[in-house]
Amino acid sequence: MIDRPSTVAVMVVDDHVLLREGVRAVISTQDDIEIVGEATSGAEAVAEFERLQPDVVLMDLQMPDMSGLEAITAIRAQSPDARIIVLTTYAGDGRAIKALRAGAMGYLLKASLRNELLDAIRSVHHGGKHLDATVATAIAMHVLDEGLSEREVSVLTLAAWGNSNKQIASRLDISEETVKGHMKIVFAKLGATDRTHAVTIAAKRGLIEL
Repeated sequence: MIDRPSTVAVMVVDDHVLLREGVRAVISTQDDIEIVGEATSGAEAVAEFERLQPDVVLMDLQMPDMSGLEAITAIRAQSPDARIIVLTTYAGDGRAIKALRAGAMGYLLKASLRNELLDAIRSVHHGGKHLDATVATAIAMHVLDEGLSEREVSVLTLAAWGNSNKQIASRLDISEETVKGHMKIVFAKLGATDRTHAVTIAAKRGLIEL
């Protein structure tokens, strides 16, 4: 990291200009934090991080060409000490856990931007972690749950896209009975009563991408 003893240098990564302007408006009131750069995609974020070496990165998850999760992984690969806060609309525990495992040190909902952003930046800059309370509660609620396997995620995602069991079996090169078996396990793990219920739960928690 470039040594900037007087201020915390922040880079904002989001493909929506209004969000970036909102973050800039909040930070502009502070003497100890400054925005040194912006990026509108995951790929641009990786390149700009290498160029600017900011103290803290604010990272959206849904972006063109490279997702925020992929960008976090790439940045942490080049700089293991990178301090990244996810700034997102997604409160699901599944997405949050993936981001934290990829190396994010904070997970903040955009709805909480004005109330929590500054504290989150300062906390993460000093080596701490910051989790939105709603997200922390969601993680705690499911911490003991058995997660979905990669195959179960694939089956449920195809079901979410409207494929029948026969079509799912064909796409994954497995039997219909195997598909039915996977779905039965998915229902049990998610506490779902049917396919639609399972898809709704999984999408809300960020366990599948629609």
